[in-house]
Amino acid sequence: MKVHILDDWFDTLRSLPCFAKLDAHDVTVWNDHVEDVEILASRLKGVEALVLFRERTRITRELLELLPGLRLISQRSVYPHIDVEACTEHDVLLCSNMHSDTPSYAAAELTWALILAAFRQFPAQMASLKEGKWQSGVGKSLRGRRIGLYGYGRIARVVAGYASSFGMDVLWWGSNEGRMRARADSQAVAPSRQEFFRSCDVISLHVRLKPATRSIITPDDFSCMSPGALFVNTSRAGLIEKGALLAALDNGRPGMAAIDVFDQEPLVDRHDPLLNHPNLTATPHIGFVTEDEYNLQFSDIFDQINAYSEGVPIHMVNPEVWRP
Repeated sequence: MKVHILDDWFDTLRSLPCFAKLDAHDVTVWNDHVEDVEILASRLKGVEALVLFRERTRITRELLELLPGLRLISQRSVYPHIDVEACTEHDVLLCSNMHSDTPSYAAAELTWALILAAFRQFPAQMASLKEGKWQSGVGKSLRGRRIGLYGYGRIARVVAGYASSFGMDVLWWGSNEGRMRARADSQAVAPSRQEFFRSCDVISLHVRLKPATRSIITPDDFSCMSPGALFVNTSRAGLIEKGALLAALDNGRPGMAAIDVFDQEPLVDRHDPLLNHPNLTATPHIGFVTEDEYNLQFSDIFDQINAYSEGVPIHMVNPEVWRP
């Protein structure tokens, strides 16, 4: 099959063991990002299978109409960036392994790194050291403090393990179903949403973005947080009401935020007000960006291509498209 891989910005995939799974295919790898639909369609002329790097490129009806030969989109995890209805109408099969039994340890590790970086003021301390000023302030310890985890999922449970090993008290909140599962596992669940946001020194958000969860974090939630608290988001920016985090930081509740996700990605505006807030610690959506995680994820993605090529597709999102 003629396979195109989009948005491999650092040309990483060719160096990974999983890439050998594509030896039987004609593969083109693109190392930059293109927004213009016509330019993108021109690049992808003749493509049969399209590989996506998570949500870096949106697959719209307009793009699909310009790719008459496309038959398969292979990716991993959720797909809010893909017009599934348009895929079905254009006979394009979407395959996506939801990896329901495997947490992203890379994302959990980054979450914990951001918490440490914010509490110990790593960015400011590093900048001060490099400027010849030595120390720049006084950080905080995590031991004895409370972390609130919003969303009782795989990644959050890994983060809970890290927090416990650091001597933190763990408190949970989330959907009704999530809270029920946490209680069934003998975990501590906050008595109310307000108490959850009020009583935690760190709150970390671990929820999938879908229509029901968009903007679930509101200004009222932030207003309950302590001036000394930290809000962490390594999930999706759309989970927070637009503009609410910047306003909350300006109001001093919470006093700090650490995020890996933004409303606009890639974010290349150096003057973005949220990015430049003095109480923000941020990374450029690298939660899943490790060689180990890539090899795990793209092994699944390439398996989906081979399964389709062999006439036995797996992880079909719109199986009505498949005609043996």
